[in-house]
Amino acid sequence: MKFSNLWLDTVDSPFGVEVAAVPGRVDVAIIGGGLTGLSAGRTLASGGLKVAVLEAHTVGWGASSRNGGMVLTGMKLPMQVVVNRYGRDLARIFFQQSIESISTVEQIVREEHIECGFSRAGHLLVANKSAHFKSLEKEVDFMEKEFNHEVQLVPKKDMWIEIGSDLYFGALVDRMSAGLNPAQFVTGLARAAKNSGVSIHEHARVTQIKRKNALFSIETGRGTLIADSVLVGTSGYTGAATRQLQRKIIPIGSYIIATEKMPEELAKVVSPRNRMIFDYKHYLNYFRLWDNRLIFGGRAAFFPENERTIEKSAKILRQEMIRVFPQLRDVAIEYAWGGTLDFAFDRMPHLGETDGMYYSLGYAGHGVAMATHLGKTLAESILAHNVKDHPFAQIPFPGAPLGLYNGIPWFLPLAGLWYKILDWVE
Repeated sequence: MKFSNLWLDTVDSPFGVEVAAVPGRVDVAIIGGGLTGLSAGRTLASGGLKVAVLEAHTVGWGASSRNGGMVLTGMKLPMQVVVNRYGRDLARIFFQQSIESISTVEQIVREEHIECGFSRAGHLLVANKSAHFKSLEKEVDFMEKEFNHEVQLVPKKDMWIEIGSDLYFGALVDRMSAGLNPAQFVTGLARAAKNSGVSIHEHARVTQIKRKNALFSIETGRGTLIADSVLVGTSGYTGAATRQLQRKIIPIGSYIIATEKMPEELAKVVSPRNRMIFDYKHYLNYFRLWDNRLIFGGRAAFFPENERTIEKSAKILRQEMIRVFPQLRDVAIEYAWGGTLDFAFDRMPHLGETDGMYYSLGYAGHGVAMATHLGKTLAESILAHNVKDHPFAQIPFPGAPLGLYNGIPWFLPLAGLWYKILDWVE
């Protein structure tokens, strides 16, 4: 087993280590060379601005390439909760943004000729218990009535059409969702951003940001640059250089294993329609096929990735995979890796401006679509000077209750235990 990211073995870095210093002066300095930053940079540069992307590691190094490659409708919060919390009108706008986010990815793939296997395969939400399926029955009517969005139920007796497992009590299908190879997509997006005029600087970790009158002085490991504006797109890797944002984002680990290539007949049994599949639990599993491999992920550990958590999580995920698919007991695991998601305390995406810096954060596992889309639409709002009018700038961006959080997630073991209890109770 390789403790490395399968997706990165499918691409060549578009840049490698560039030794040149960062430019001395730009209109916008973007912190983070992932989907948010590259998408925003492409749009800003196309709008005529001089843009530099500053990446601490290499392009797409973080969650942008470490995810399962699922391009999903909706957000982390159930839409019923979004309606109750923000009202029907704003909830409808948010859901429409999620639909548009998939189209944004598809449009970029098409316009920039990115070979990443993008396919509207749809997603399958599987019910772990009979009570879950009853909730899914209500979901069909709710989504049609409130959002004019069609989803279909799959009863237990028909599950063989969708998945080669007897574990689940039924499912919900949303045909609008898609899948892709995330490393190929983010690499292609980086090339597109560079072709638009963006200056991309790898191994340029931002160590300090100072405000000088109307300008920003940004210190990096590759030199200092001056910018009119700063845009933060660091997601679960948001650090001390942007402390005010770090205190609002919880970094949560998510882990993935990938099997060896299976015979095509077995792969078709496991997932006959190649959906993006995830279960109903809080401590969820998610999985899909790629190149006749099963990509199987989940919250095996809540802490961000390190060598120990990846190795431990690989064992847990293999056990979960065999529980779902007993027929894969003798299939070898070839890859295991981890990544860090960005959760806000309200589990919603957030976009806006604070202390003169723009930001887009808090995708909570829906970042392939939402990071790409919100990076683009934030950039459009910056160009139009109306960031405050963006839908995701309309809601508060909360910090921890009583301010009991400084960016170090000491409470993650308690959160993991709480979600396990909720899954048991429900």
